[in-house]
Amino acid sequence: MNKTILFAFLFLQILINAQFSERNLSSEKWTFKNAKENNWPTASVPGTVHLDLMDNKVIPDPFKDENEKKVLWIENEDWDYQTSFKVSSKELENQNIDLVFYGLDTFSEIYLNGKLLKKTDNMFRKWTISVKQNLKTGDNILQIKFKSSVNVGKELAKKVSFTMPESPRSFVRKAQYQFGWDWGPRLVTAGIWKDVTLNFWNQVKLENVKIEQKALTKQKADLNIHAEIFAEKGGNFKVSINNQSQNISLKQGLNTILIPYQIKNPKLWQPNGWGDPNLYDIKYSLQKDSKILAEKTERIGLRTVELIQEKDSKGKSFYFKINGNPLYIKGTNWIPSDSFTPRISKEKYQKLIKDSKEANMNMIRVWGGGIYENDEFYRACDENGILVWQDFMFAGSFYPADENFQQNVEFEVKDQVERLQNHPSLALWCGNNEVDEAIVNWGYQKQFKYSKEDSLQVWKDYKKIFHEVIPNAIKKYATSDKTIYWPSSPSIGWGHKESLTEGDSHYWGVWWGEQPFEIFNEKVGRFMSEYGFQGMPTLETTKAMFSGTPDLNLQNGTIKAHEKHARGWEIIDTYMKRDYKIPTDFVKYNYISQLLQARGMQIAIEAHRRAKPYNMGTLYWQLNDCWPVVSWSSIDYLGNWKALHYQIKRSFENQVILAEEKDGILNFYAVNDELKKFEDVQLELEVNKFDGENILTSVSVRNGKSLEGILQFDPVRINELIGNSDKNEVFLNLIVRGKNEKIIAENNYFFAKPKDLKLPKPTIKIKKISSTEIEISTDVLAKDVYLVGDTHFSDNFFDLLPKTSKKIKLSKPLGKFEVMSLWDVMN
Repeated sequence: MNKTILFAFLFLQILINAQFSERNLSSEKWTFKNAKENNWPTASVPGTVHLDLMDNKVIPDPFKDENEKKVLWIENEDWDYQTSFKVSSKELENQNIDLVFYGLDTFSEIYLNGKLLKKTDNMFRKWTISVKQNLKTGDNILQIKFKSSVNVGKELAKKVSFTMPESPRSFVRKAQYQFGWDWGPRLVTAGIWKDVTLNFWNQVKLENVKIEQKALTKQKADLNIHAEIFAEKGGNFKVSINNQSQNISLKQGLNTILIPYQIKNPKLWQPNGWGDPNLYDIKYSLQKDSKILAEKTERIGLRTVELIQEKDSKGKSFYFKINGNPLYIKGTNWIPSDSFTPRISKEKYQKLIKDSKEANMNMIRVWGGGIYENDEFYRACDENGILVWQDFMFAGSFYPADENFQQNVEFEVKDQVERLQNHPSLALWCGNNEVDEAIVNWGYQKQFKYSKEDSLQVWKDYKKIFHEVIPNAIKKYATSDKTIYWPSSPSIGWGHKESLTEGDSHYWGVWWGEQPFEIFNEKVGRFMSEYGFQGMPTLETTKAMFSGTPDLNLQNGTIKAHEKHARGWEIIDTYMKRDYKIPTDFVKYNYISQLLQARGMQIAIEAHRRAKPYNMGTLYWQLNDCWPVVSWSSIDYLGNWKALHYQIKRSFENQVILAEEKDGILNFYAVNDELKKFEDVQLELEVNKFDGENILTSVSVRNGKSLEGILQFDPVRINELIGNSDKNEVFLNLIVRGKNEKIIAENNYFFAKPKDLKLPKPTIKIKKISSTEIEISTDVLAKDVYLVGDTHFSDNFFDLLPKTSKKIKLSKPLGKFEVMSLWDVMN
């Protein structure tokens, strides 16, 4: 052996004996089977049993036709997964080898070379197993045996003396929506839903790095870098943070190291609409004798988040201060964007978050019936200035609180808090979605004939989990004592008056209560964290419900199967009759259902924004879908914007001018959500007929004030504006101008419901500017212009005023598309 080869060999030995390395076992060849059978078809990891059965053509696609019913049997079966992988003698020379499962769904037994290593019982936890002593040179067989979550859940339910609602899902620590929701199918999965790795390490292992922001000023940011390091034996080491090094001493076992670090003249992470979400990379490395033993990079943002709750004359405030300034929250609720979470791509996460940013949002609430999302979700929120309200994964049921459940929940909290707490987007942890509400208001105790003792036990269990176990775990595992925890969303149910005077509110008088949209003007709380209305998905996504030629008919079984609310169609029709004419043509019905949804949410959001600063947040239900479905979403399963999302973009503009009608009088509100203010603002009013004839021009309403936050102008009587004109034939154009006549905000107000408008037939012309840009014009008012084509339009479902034009950008070239307006349906 020559010197060069000998040197290379010795260097390789040093690397093996000193450094951390990782092998991704997900890329090995995996197979699976029904536990009752002997055949082992191929499987994918990460994945789920449903996806593997589809890939092997055992089951049809559950998203197509009425196939959901055909695959329900899967949830009652046990499933086995296995792979064979080689380990070299050199790899076995490492001092430590860990087998790491980042996600197992849900009840499993892990075997390595025939030996049972561990049993798991939580989809949301990471499982790390030391396996050096169980590995051998050459082939090793890894097998994971999954038990049916439904069957295990039923056995756990038997241990409770009373019937729990939504049983058995509340006994199972897995994604609750898989058991079916009023927007999602019942697809109770099993499988290895996240990566599996084999980790080799020597001397030390860097468990995690937590970054605590101690103080933040314009001049400097003082940070504490906390690192958990496991050492095989004690000794002297060197820690480097962004190339700034210092010596440390480690004892054998687990060490918690704190290193101060300072950033001078910091650039703040700002929420969308306020500035740039500036980010910093913190590179942490652990060395000995000039050799890097472990390293990790965290991307952070420097900002402060406070939840302000102060008593006032009307109740108690509920608003967020970001970097010392009150932020009006505009956003949405997020559900998992697929029923089969392993196939949610990084690209899909990025697109949905960018679509949220484009619609002027600054917060997303991750709903408690889904999953703690992939790192890519939080990374995208960091990069786009979107704050995250993070629920823990409990929703709409009662939950047990035995010792095993408590311990399981504590470690679930530990894993998620340690994984997510460095993200600047993370604003608040919330204990659950509507569990307090379910106990207090939903009548389950009466339905299941609970004794007084049973009811007391339910409340005792609730307090144990959400007022003790979870907040105590946050205090234990989070670095910052400023971490915000909110026990339940909503804090008070929508049937109680206090829900509108304090805390956060889920208002469902619209839809569930079938109250008219106009009730939103009265039911305004301090922070509206849920409200919504259903609308159909786009035609493209509707067609995707079918495996063959689509039969676009409201009576078609497939269409009906993709509406999961028992009375969904009936409720939509009830509201549609109030505001529109119900079309018989399917395409027009689809169009009107989208307009109806957008109209309802516009009324709600405008009511919330007019109430600023009494109301300081509005999160509509919901952003996205987990399959092709009629739902409350603004973006459908295939990523298409529904009419609602276009309206959200308009309604969430940083500056808006809003009109409110009361007893024949119009009140006007200019709202500004930016930190800057506008001087010397004035409101201009212009009334026109739908054919373009002017009735009243440039009435200027001044009050001599600047626009900072919200500004109310002098009210005007409607009859002073329209005179003897028919209110069904005219509209009001509102413009707010600042200094130098600059337009700050513009809006149109209609004096009647859409069904009562006497719209003239528009002549809509389209001119091609380029392959990805068009100009659309009209002679008379074209209301709710709808462009239909296989592309994304920069604007859609918009009003085009008489004798005006509008340029629209296309996401890709489109040879042919259709256009319609409300006139086509109403006439």
